[in-house]
Amino acid sequence: MDSQGATADPQLQQFIEVESQKQRFQQLVHQMTEVCWEKCMEKPGPKLDSRTEVCFVNCVERFIDTSQFILNRLEQTQRGRGSFSESMSE
Repeated sequence: MDSQGATADPQLQQFIEVESQKQRFQQLVHQMTEVCWEKCMEKPGPKLDSRTEVCFVNCVERFIDTSQFILNRLEQTQRGRGSFSESMSE
């Protein structure tokens, strides 16, 4: 067995990462749709009235803002832990 056999193919790793990102995005869209539908849709009809449309737009924007805030906060926490653990190992 050669040394390359022990490591994963970089193209395969990239493909898996892209597919994982697609899946996470689809889950986020599904969750956002579910939340905003429950919040904004009072009675389904053939057409959205302007109040319902505005509600959907605001809901989606707040959902995106909240998701971005959470991601940024997690990144800050991860960076903080990294520098803390690095300083502990010195």
